[in-house]
Amino acid sequence: MYNLLLTQSTTNGGGGLFSGGSGWLMIVYVVVFIAIIYFLMIRPSQKQQKRQSAMLSSLEVGDYVLTTSGFYGEIIDVSDDDIIVEFGNNKNCRIPMKKEAVAEIQKKDSGSNE
Repeated sequence: MYNLLLTQSTTNGGGGLFSGGSGWLMIVYVVVFIAIIYFLMIRPSQKQQKRQSAMLSSLEVGDYVLTTSGFYGEIIDVSDDDIIVEFGNNKNCRIPMKKEAVAEIQKKDSGSNE
């Protein structure tokens, strides 16, 4: 029985990964699969993250924002990591929050009094 297994392995050429051409074909498949994953998942995520950070860096006092929790408010103060947002008509509801809690920005009007 041992001799039978020994003769089969030597007649097949060893059966290593790079014997023949199937090993290289498998490597090509893996590289193509990784490239597809990169262009379909990782790259769009990086673009979205860059857009989000550009939006957060453009926050100014007086901008109207929509928070991730669904509240609309006006920015009354901006610091490095935090902002203070004023909610409602009563002007007494001022809440400090992280900049990352902003989902959308509507820029303030630039001096148009009509």
